[in-house]
This record gives sequence, C-alpha cells and structure tokens, in this order.
Amino acid sequence: MPDVAERLGIPVNRVHQLVRDQSLIAVRENGVLRVPADFITDEGVVKHLPGVLRLLYDARYNEAEALRWLYTPDESLPGTPAAALRGNRATEVKRRAQALGF
Repeated sequence: MPDVAERLGIPVNRVHQLVRDQSLIAVRENGVLRVPADFITDEGVVKHLPGVLRLLYDARYNEAEALRWLYTPDESLPGTPAAALRGNRATEVKRRAQALGF
C-alpha cells in the first residue's frame, strides 16, 4: 500500500479509504494487502475502474471474484477486461460487467 500511495501522491490512509469505498480493489496475499499495478496510472486510479467495480459488486462478486473476472482473457475484447479498461474499450467492459447482474 505504501507504494500505491507514493505513486498516487496521497497518504496511505487515503489508499485504504479508496479500497473501503470500493473505488480501488486490493486483495490480501500472504497477509499483505496488494493493489494490481494495472489499476494505477500517472493520473491516478484507472478512470473507469470504480464504476466497473461497483457493477461487479452489485452482481454479488467479492473482491477475489472481481479480480479474477478482470484478469480472465476474453477473445472478443481481445485481452482481459483489466487491459481493456486502460485502452479505448472501457465502455464495452462496463456493458459486460453490467450484464453480469442480470
């Protein structure tokens, strides 16, 4: 988390708040909370990530399931939803996440 805070230029407690607010995803690995580097840019948290996370949580995904969905390759995107969020396919990722709730 300190690395994320440094990269975002914010205090560590603010990073924890982003995770609690479900605007950023983190998973515990060997007792340490980790945020995938793919979700952090020089400008901050990847723009559409909070919205996609909200849709996934509304579809009753937990953090591990949401992370798995974000990193599962999808030939029709192509690539993973996580990679698509960083590119110009964020709208398609949001549409697919929204469909999971139905």
